[in-house]
Amino acid sequence: MACSTCHVIVEAADFAKLPEATEMEEDMLDLAAGARKTSRLACQITLTAALDGLTVHLPIESHNMQNL
Repeated sequence: MACSTCHVIVEAADFAKLPEATEMEEDMLDLAAGARKTSRLACQITLTAALDGLTVHLPIESHNMQNL
């Protein structure tokens, strides 16, 4: 089973700060709704001081199933 529920779109200026996605992450992103060139899985981003200020957006195709 593949999961892409933590799919985020990283701001283009910040995308180069991230390490390359693994092949497994890329495969999961292939299943993500609204994936773009700067898409990543948030669960695969290790936050460090170098990423302070990182800007990400939720894809418009995301649906909050809890209606919060």
